[in-house]
Amino acid sequence: MSLSRRQFLRLASQGTAAAAFAQLAFPLRRTFAAEAASVARLDAIGQAQAIAKGDLSALEAVELAIARIEKLNPKINAVVATDFLRAESRGRENEFSGPFAGVPFLVKDLDDFAGVRTTNGTRVQLSNVPEVTEPYIQACVDAGFNVVGKSNTPEFGLTGTTESLALGPCYNPWDLTRSSGGSSGGAGAAVAAGMVPIAQGSDGGGSIRIPASCCGVFGLKPSRGRMRGSNNFFSFSVKGALSRSVRDSAHLLAATERDKPAPGLKPVGLVSEPSKRRLTIGFYLQGASGQHPAPDVADAVLATARLCEELGHDVRMMRLDLDGQQFGDDFLTLWASSAGTAVQRAERELGRKVTYQDFEPLTLGFAEQYFNGGREKIPAATKRLQQVAADVTEQMKPYDVLLSPVLSTAPPVIGELSPTIPFEAQVEKIVEYVAYTPLFNVTGMPAMSVPLSWNAEDLPIGSQFAAKSGDERTLLELAYELEQARPWADKWAPHSAVNL
Repeated sequence: MSLSRRQFLRLASQGTAAAAFAQLAFPLRRTFAAEAASVARLDAIGQAQAIAKGDLSALEAVELAIARIEKLNPKINAVVATDFLRAESRGRENEFSGPFAGVPFLVKDLDDFAGVRTTNGTRVQLSNVPEVTEPYIQACVDAGFNVVGKSNTPEFGLTGTTESLALGPCYNPWDLTRSSGGSSGGAGAAVAAGMVPIAQGSDGGGSIRIPASCCGVFGLKPSRGRMRGSNNFFSFSVKGALSRSVRDSAHLLAATERDKPAPGLKPVGLVSEPSKRRLTIGFYLQGASGQHPAPDVADAVLATARLCEELGHDVRMMRLDLDGQQFGDDFLTLWASSAGTAVQRAERELGRKVTYQDFEPLTLGFAEQYFNGGREKIPAATKRLQQVAADVTEQMKPYDVLLSPVLSTAPPVIGELSPTIPFEAQVEKIVEYVAYTPLFNVTGMPAMSVPLSWNAEDLPIGSQFAAKSGDERTLLELAYELEQARPWADKWAPHSAVNL
């Protein structure tokens, strides 16, 4: 069966994941490849299937992605370094293999892709061009992705908004006055805008889930020890991606998970459909340190709880029992260590003390905490956080999944979490804002943000689900079910490729 472009667009706008993401059951006509907006409607697997069938060439796929980036990025600032010439050359050679063969892709600017600048969002590394691709990014390349550039990130990924002084703010495609979240804010904005169908991220305190919520896309943080570079308790950060479809994230996880994950974890493999199993879901609204969500966030997550009940799941209100103030203090103690080591490294390389001309107040404030007693607090803080992980694991035993907000509020206005705000005030704001995500970096449990709600201002509000360590399968099966029940495939931001 061959459909016209008009028929294709009608199907893609009908509002079901099956219509919008399973288009490749029929061959795409060559006219579709002529328009970047049409191809942008395909998820990553859809684009890969089109390339495999010959309906879209790998060169066309990357040229159209470049066209979308050049059109949209000047007002969004999601892409901060490009590799267009090499990406076009790779597309022309078309030597890709794997499930995403030839699909355009962005790498977060905290991670190295050989030959493309890595700034870590800081002014002192604006000329840093790595010669080696790091292992997780190489795994993405081996899965078939064609890297077109690097995505925006805050300085060292230390905060939940992407507004660094080095790279400039990343604006939310849903409202250009709003934050895209962080620290994978550029990735979230690029996917929401349709520049690329999927983009790499990392999550050390919510940095995949936060921008996924802010930008209305899907974001999964895998279990600690699942992916390369996340092997021990200090490895809060886990690699992953932000995508427009559940199947894209599921295929990426299957393609890039370690062959031998950490002890206690079994390989997930490819999760391709929902399960008929009904889950017991623990539902809470209060954050780990006692924070309460804004009314629109509470309404959104309550609606998600009702949806889960309508689908036959057993949803039970619960409350996490932990010392929230101590948890927050201990998490920030370990968080500050990364800033401290970054400052130490910079001072060695520069041969001088760093100043506010080099680093932002948040980085220097955390580094000062680390140098002035913070280092000595790490062993005790680590021990207490390990106990928190054990306690939460015990409290989760009656449940298959936990449901909560991702953030305390809808996406904040650009500047509300500005890097120029004094350190103490900035930390207070961030702790209140990201009240729900860091817990699952400490426990090491997999967690995801699912784009199920938009508020009265048409701003996205994600719902967070977490499962027991190693149980990404349950999360992905639930995500497929939610995607079918409340599709988001046809929900596009005003500042996106399909609305040009």
